[in-house]
Amino acid sequence: MNRFPPRKTNRCQPGFTLIELLVVLAILAMLAALVGPRVMTALGGSKVRTARIQIEDLSAALDLYRLDTGRYPANLGALVKEDTPGWNGPYLKKTRVPKDPWGRDYHYRHPGEHGDYDLFSLGADGKSGGHGEDADIRGWE
Repeated sequence: MNRFPPRKTNRCQPGFTLIELLVVLAILAMLAALVGPRVMTALGGSKVRTARIQIEDLSAALDLYRLDTGRYPANLGALVKEDTPGWNGPYLKKTRVPKDPWGRDYHYRHPGEHGDYDLFSLGADGKSGGHGEDADIRGWE
């Protein structure tokens, strides 16, 4: 004797129709079109804020390097690798100098045109100047 009763086959099974699925997809597409640009703008703004914070951290590390050695380094790599007498580093928590939020190296000049050193990122486009996310992020402003 079979413990399970035979299943009844019913051609009319509950589910969604194609029209209902298309309506839901259209609503989701409209929401994505409205929300998407705002999310991308917020993401771009957060990268600019991240670059400013990293420049402040690198500036603090450069100042500590100067206090220990009496001069600013020739390059940012000196913050993580001993290169001069009096070096008391590493001056960064990581073992390497961070890249800007767009994956490029920060620009460092010593002596600088705007102070003892210039530290900056060229923004999203990687070119000097620009507006919004493409604008340069400079440590002397």
